[in-house]
Amino acid sequence: MTVKFPEVWDLEVLFPGGSNSKELRLHIEKTNSDLAELEQLAENFEVPASEKDEAAIVTMLETVKGIMQQLNQAGSFIGCLQAQNTEDKKAAILQSEDAVLNARFQTALQAIQQQLAKTEENVWKALLDSESLKEFSFVLNEWREEANMLLSEKEENIITSLSTDGYHGWSQLYDMLVGDIKIKMNIGGEEKILSVGQANNLSSDPDAAIRQQSYEKMEAAWTDKEEFFAKTLNSIGGFRLEVYKKRGWDRVLQEPLHMNRMKQETLDAMWGAISKNKQPFVDYLNKKGEMLGKDGLDWFDVDAPVTESTQQFAYQEGAEFILEHFGKFGPELQKFAVQAFEKGWIEAEDRPNKRPGGFCTSLPMTEESRIFMTYSGSMSNVATLAHELGHAFHSHAMQPVHPLNRSYAMNVAETASTFAEMIVADAAVKNAQSKEEKLALLEDKLQRSVAFFMNIHSRFLFETRFYEERKNGVVSAERLNELMEEAQQEGFAGGLKSTHPHFWASKLHFYITDVPFYNFPYTFGYLFSLSIYAKALEEGSQFEEKYMALLRDTAIMTAEDLALKHLGEDITQQAFWEKGIALCVKDAEDFNALVSSVG
Repeated sequence: MTVKFPEVWDLEVLFPGGSNSKELRLHIEKTNSDLAELEQLAENFEVPASEKDEAAIVTMLETVKGIMQQLNQAGSFIGCLQAQNTEDKKAAILQSEDAVLNARFQTALQAIQQQLAKTEENVWKALLDSESLKEFSFVLNEWREEANMLLSEKEENIITSLSTDGYHGWSQLYDMLVGDIKIKMNIGGEEKILSVGQANNLSSDPDAAIRQQSYEKMEAAWTDKEEFFAKTLNSIGGFRLEVYKKRGWDRVLQEPLHMNRMKQETLDAMWGAISKNKQPFVDYLNKKGEMLGKDGLDWFDVDAPVTESTQQFAYQEGAEFILEHFGKFGPELQKFAVQAFEKGWIEAEDRPNKRPGGFCTSLPMTEESRIFMTYSGSMSNVATLAHELGHAFHSHAMQPVHPLNRSYAMNVAETASTFAEMIVADAAVKNAQSKEEKLALLEDKLQRSVAFFMNIHSRFLFETRFYEERKNGVVSAERLNELMEEAQQEGFAGGLKSTHPHFWASKLHFYITDVPFYNFPYTFGYLFSLSIYAKALEEGSQFEEKYMALLRDTAIMTAEDLALKHLGEDITQQAFWEKGIALCVKDAEDFNALVSSVG
């Protein structure tokens, strides 16, 4: 008998009682106490003078590891509470409390990093060559490099302290503003009140009138609050730019590139290869417009299904489909996914008051993950579920690695997720029972290519230009709309008849303060994982072990070194990126050929 998988996640096993949890309160109090010890350690931490200071560094690393895990455990849990119910006011208070603890941790860690940065080169080399510190050489060198990029300890402490309310607080305000929005929709003659997440899911509704109504109602909501969103975005951008200026960073991309452990040449090569190869995707968008009986494609039709036979999957069916095809790639991936489904690690139920979007979060102390999404039965939802399971599998693959060597960057973080998504998307196309179904599934793959090559490119262009203008002062809501439309026209290479001027207000990623430029790493991960996927197809199930070895290296190498070691590729060259793009172009060609044969 098949086990029925729960659609609501289990958070009680982590901290019983939700935002009223006594266990969570005790956990926070212990973290607070342990932080005081770390702060004392940081205050007394001296510049390493010889190899004899090895023991002091090992002690410091273990203390940092413990508190980092405690903070991540609590932060992930609180994030889950907020996502599952945007009206949980106590969770919002807990998040603010957690942000203060994180700020204290960062302040103490920065003080330690500043001392490490002063270590003489010969002493530093000898320390990293020692048996107990050798495995931490990458992260310790990175800490030292980051400390040299920053201001004095006192100045950085001030920035960190002020950022809690003056920076991260704006991001929290955005979440509250979006959570407060209710979209009134008339569906089948019945009035419904939807959250933004539920209304977003209607972008792929088969009924064109519902798609358009949903878009227009949401656009009206963003317009109504555009001044609030513009103020929020300008405040985040202004704070970020002022910090960069004080540190002497003259390039807006310096921080995101450093965080993603990649070179500007790599980013330029990726966007250059994409920009040269957009025409097949423009042709696809034009063809899709024709199929929908239009003389051009509107924004609200980009996710529209192209056939009436688009398959719907109940949650259980979607889960079983994923498990079947994960199993064909490798036993470890399938076994892990079974555990995630059976143990209630996934929040998928379609209900009001949930946050829009999807995510996967790691709980390091219990070595578990939690996945959040709103599942409505489309193949796109199944692919999203596989995507988030890929994130969770990445964390699972890292378990043998020391916790301080698990902090992989966002660009490679998208590798395992996109890889898992491809397994499911390709399987769906191959298993199609009719031409119409195959067409719908091919189109679903193409939608992802359009998202990564066009939509995300437009987000990158918008954000780059916004920051350049923000250097000269506040950017008005009207100007933000113009910048967004210009970026979408360029990003989609003129392939859209109408754009989404308030996309800047609707997209959470622009308001995330922990990660600047929350866009290009997605495209990096998509194309990077295509190369890995091609190798997996060549080698079959025996590739899984090599794949997990690559995942384990993601936090202790630059993106360029990782690709060279595991793929033998130079990713600063457009040729690498064009290989992955060619696979996506093939999808567009197959789609056009199938449309002709069906027609």
